[in-house]
Amino acid sequence: MSWRESYKLSWSDFKAKPQNNGDAAAVTASGITFGFSIRQTNRNQVVSFNTDIHAHFYPEQSWYKVEVADNHILGHEQLHFDITELYARKFRYRISQLRISNGVKKQLKKIHNDIKSELSSLQTKYDNETDYSRNYEAQAKWKKIIKAELKTFSKFKSVD
Repeated sequence: MSWRESYKLSWSDFKAKPQNNGDAAAVTASGITFGFSIRQTNRNQVVSFNTDIHAHFYPEQSWYKVEVADNHILGHEQLHFDITELYARKFRYRISQLRISNGVKKQLKKIHNDIKSELSSLQTKYDNETDYSRNYEAQAKWKKIIKAELKTFSKFKSVD
């Protein structure tokens, strides 16, 4: 399921069997897919490139425990997906800064790896600082931060 500004996750989107070995009330599986094509002349001179970047939620890998799930936890999980969208936007922004060159393929791969690493780090930081949604004050702070960041990169948002 691709991220859309007009759609918020609901518990019915979480299709995987809950993992009962731990404290987690829910898990959001999300990520960024990335593809690119490069057009070259007969002499291997790069003349253009195109990219395709999407923020995805994976229902079959996402789960929740019915007995503890509530709207607050759903909001926490939505923000994980929103963070994924933020990094898809940052990815598109960085690519928009590239210039056509014979090194563009290497640059695209480096940006992709950097984005994956930064996204993973921020998801971990988010969970740690919010104590996996249990710290309501930190959760509210993160919601404001991510909303502001999404707005900053709104020019690069996923299209509904």
